[in-house]
Amino acid sequence: MKTLYIDCGMGAAGDMLTAALLELLPDPDAFLAKLNALGIPDIKYIKERVEKCGIGGTHVSVSVHGIEEGEEMHVHHHEHEHHHEHAHSSLSGIEHIVREHLDLPQQVTEDVLSVYQLIAEAESHVHGVPITDIHFHEVGTMDAIADITAVCMLMHELSPDQVIASPVHVGSGQVKCAHGILPVPAPATAWILRGIPTYGGEIKGELCTPTGAALLKHFVTGFGSMPVMKVSNIGYGMGKKDFSIANCVRVMLGETGDKTDHAAHLSFNVDDMTAEAIGFAMEKLFAGGALEVYTTSIGMKKCRPGTLINVLCREKDKEEIIRLIFKHTSTIGIRESVENRYTLDRKIEEAETAYGKIRRKISYGYGVRRVKYEYDDLARIADEQGVSLETIRKSIERPE
Repeated sequence: MKTLYIDCGMGAAGDMLTAALLELLPDPDAFLAKLNALGIPDIKYIKERVEKCGIGGTHVSVSVHGIEEGEEMHVHHHEHEHHHEHAHSSLSGIEHIVREHLDLPQQVTEDVLSVYQLIAEAESHVHGVPITDIHFHEVGTMDAIADITAVCMLMHELSPDQVIASPVHVGSGQVKCAHGILPVPAPATAWILRGIPTYGGEIKGELCTPTGAALLKHFVTGFGSMPVMKVSNIGYGMGKKDFSIANCVRVMLGETGDKTDHAAHLSFNVDDMTAEAIGFAMEKLFAGGALEVYTTSIGMKKCRPGTLINVLCREKDKEEIIRLIFKHTSTIGIRESVENRYTLDRKIEEAETAYGKIRRKISYGYGVRRVKYEYDDLARIADEQGVSLETIRKSIERPE
């Protein structure tokens, strides 16, 4: 499957991600021209070749009214603003610009606004004010729109099946902002990166910006080590500052052989639930997003027969599944382990048969291909024809 891997060993920022992804394209200059034709007010994208620590890469800057601006948005809340200076700097103003003034594919529009929503939610939490009172300083609004839009367009152009990123290096020390001096990572960045593996280090400075964090949060499907993949192209997106380590985001585009993901394995023992109660709980867990729920008969302490209940779920569904387990079962404790999960890719298609259209599931990967007709369709036809299920199956199945 088509996989994009993002190395965040020197953090992430909007301009660095833009430059790195741009290097993956066969014709970066043509895409840059496409970006400049979007019509973001007073914005021009500029690409240049730079070298850091002996490594060549791309730096992308954005000029507003012909003057290069910083990548990050300063944010403040309502009581400090002068309204006439910030007519387009609220979240609703930005949505108006993106929806009404930019010629973007629908998916890109939604991606851009989702990223902005993440940033605004973080600032709302940090400042303790409603999201409607959050305003982005005018000097940072247009270039931030430019960075976020560029990354969203590039991701749409590349269309990877999965995006994996390394743990994020956030830097250390302090950072100056509109409100004063803050610790690194800045509070908004720290809030956005909740649930994402991050680390600091000896490098002083803000390596991951709120925009970079929000873009990672939105697009990355999993964080961890680089997967086994056949790399076809590599991109280096350079930052503005110089450190002892090359200040860049490195991206790799390639193929991973088959789909691998991580699943949380939750298990617990019960010895005081009826079979009906266990069945009811299993239904609720499946409805809540569980991938698998299965039971095993076990012997427990005091020579009691009991039931071991196992639940597999995606990491994003884990908190909800745990809540449902405690709600619908009698357990007072749950064990967890994380397991690699290897699955065949699957698709459903309709096949024309002598009995009409019948759905079939095609599973493929790891050098195999399997076809299975949907039981519900076969059973319906068997009932209609008054014949056995096996008769229907044999009459429509052919060697694939």
